[in-house]
Amino acid sequence: MASVSVDEAMRRAIELAARGLGATSPNPVVGCVLLDTDGEVVGEGFHAYAGGPHAEIVALAQAGARARGGTAVVTLEPCDHTGRTGPCSHALIAAGVARVVVAVPDPNPVASGGAATLRSAGVQVTLGVRAQEAEAGNVAWLTSMRRGWPYLIWKYAATLDGRSAAADGTSMWITSEAARIDVHALRGTVDAVLAGVGTVLTDDPRLTARNLRDGTMAIRQPLRVVVDSSGRTPAEARVRDGAARTWVATAAEVGAGPDGRVDLAALLAELHHRGVRAALLEGGPTLAGAFLAAGLVDKIVGYVAPKLLGAGPTALLDAGVSTIADAIDLEITDVTRVGPDLRITALPRKREA
Repeated sequence: MASVSVDEAMRRAIELAARGLGATSPNPVVGCVLLDTDGEVVGEGFHAYAGGPHAEIVALAQAGARARGGTAVVTLEPCDHTGRTGPCSHALIAAGVARVVVAVPDPNPVASGGAATLRSAGVQVTLGVRAQEAEAGNVAWLTSMRRGWPYLIWKYAATLDGRSAAADGTSMWITSEAARIDVHALRGTVDAVLAGVGTVLTDDPRLTARNLRDGTMAIRQPLRVVVDSSGRTPAEARVRDGAARTWVATAAEVGAGPDGRVDLAALLAELHHRGVRAALLEGGPTLAGAFLAAGLVDKIVGYVAPKLLGAGPTALLDAGVSTIADAIDLEITDVTRVGPDLRITALPRKREA
């Protein structure tokens, strides 16, 4: 096998890390490539599920004795603590690895320190290789760990003129089956799906991740969260069907904001405490507006159908904008055709302080 550069190895490690998306939380996604002394790939691994072996351990097992004197290329700083698994920094030292190349330092104070431990053992450590790409692939976990609340994605579906339902309230289906399948795949990558009680009362959604063609449920289901200030969620609502865990978050439990409704910042902090690192906000327009007005939305994924209604509810209500100068500016990062619909991904631009 031909030798590869460290840069090429990191690119491969980032690809490997992505295979764990949706399965590793509350842990990060991590990929690792091990090169021997000649620069040949002798081991690969990624963190596949929480509690399972870390990427470095999988790669070391593949490499065996060929790891000695070689280079470990890892998307995230090797952990330095004992949890459900042992510290990867110690495993790399024991294997005789001579160099460790890291894309992103670990922001988790419980697990960080691997680079220092490796250096103290005489291992050469290089930081920052393809850091931007590795950050992007692990953005939800990194963001959540750095600030203490989940990375929040607002997903909506609307017609080309911004309507989420017709004037008579009908909304099934605005977007195509292809778009709805894409949404279920998106649900499978997050730890929680949020909806307001108004959406539950109007649409009675299940908020599960499933295969739309045969109805089978995904192995791992996100926590279903109903934001319900006064506890109006019916006992017979489908979100209470037992298909997945459900939390009806009330103002009495979470705390109330000045408007008497659930304090959204406190809600996100509690979700982080429960191990939620990425959350998907699915409905409805009032709740979405409140989260946007509070500056708590990190990413927007909009599914736009080639339809016009001319009347009916809009996908977004009051977001704290009263004049064009206060508009929430977005950076569009992706536009993809999904069946007949468009999926538009955008990031809210941070306002100048």
